[in-house]
Amino acid sequence: MLKPRAGIQAVPAYHPPLAGRSGLRFDFNENTVGCSPRVLARLRELNAEDLARYPEREPVEVKLAKHFEITPQELLLTNAVDEAIHLLCQTYLAPGDEALIVVPTYSMYRIYMMAAGAEVVSVQAGQDFAFPVEQVRSRIASRTRMIAIANPNNPTGSVVAPDQLLAIARSAPSAAVLVDEAYFEFYGQTLYRSCRQLPNLFVARTFSKVYGLAGIRVGLLIGPADQMPTIRRVSSPYNVNAVALACLAEAIADQDYIEHYVKDVLDSRQRLEQMLREVGIPFWPSPANFVLMRIGPTKKEAAAFVEQMRRRGILVRDRSSDPGCEGCVRITLGPRAHADRLLAALNEVSEQLGLTQGARP
Repeated sequence: MLKPRAGIQAVPAYHPPLAGRSGLRFDFNENTVGCSPRVLARLRELNAEDLARYPEREPVEVKLAKHFEITPQELLLTNAVDEAIHLLCQTYLAPGDEALIVVPTYSMYRIYMMAAGAEVVSVQAGQDFAFPVEQVRSRIASRTRMIAIANPNNPTGSVVAPDQLLAIARSAPSAAVLVDEAYFEFYGQTLYRSCRQLPNLFVARTFSKVYGLAGIRVGLLIGPADQMPTIRRVSSPYNVNAVALACLAEAIADQDYIEHYVKDVLDSRQRLEQMLREVGIPFWPSPANFVLMRIGPTKKEAAAFVEQMRRRGILVRDRSSDPGCEGCVRITLGPRAHADRLLAALNEVSEQLGLTQGARP
């Protein structure tokens, strides 16, 4: 009887709650209004011949390299950041290796690490979800072959200073160190230029968040020029589809659209955090396009809050299953009009559920 290998049977399943997502989408950290009009115009130009040909990734990589002021040899376009994580795991991890993550964090790190046969070492975040730099460095061992760090982190919004990230990479010269910068545009700090100095440092970017392209799945991996050819060997030459490649150049060309959207989100985030202070709902300040808050001590309170917001046409994400996030909900921010609806609903629900005045954690 055919059976999956034991390591795959042990991999936890990830089932994002995507069904029935009607209303304002504040649950998956997506761009809540969509992509640049230039992207839509390019989509309308596509024809049957464009879709009949195998996609050519390299010409778009040249454009991306120019945008980031690096060489094409230092980057690889991927099927969203998920594939970038998967490729790193397949390239550098083998059964018996160890991989480090700090929890809570993005669930797919663990899944891809385990699928490659590695033992995942989880380090719990510190008080107020502070990144435990010294604890991570103390857990690095001879078997450590990969470390994945989201910066800013999802779902907590915590960040790691550049010098601390570099110290971790230097402490683990035999490990691939991935810094996932999915929320860079809202945060503004990046480490990708350091990939030339550290032969084990990789930086991932996504076009699913601020660029509003989550539906066409495109991401970017930047790394040392001498390491990237091996990662390319693992990747399919057709991993990014023709529609994504056609749209990406237009998306990055419209930086005015991106800057305007980021400005709107940062304003909405400030308004949300101010209301949470006034209402007395504990939360963690965030440099990303989302805020994590604690509705109550258990999942029950969080689930009730999520349901009441859903009834008002607003989707938010219950994060109670993440380590240390019991009773927590994460809310994505969008432009002012969306924030107006969000804050009005939040005020109603907080009164209905009797959320009382409390100190911020």
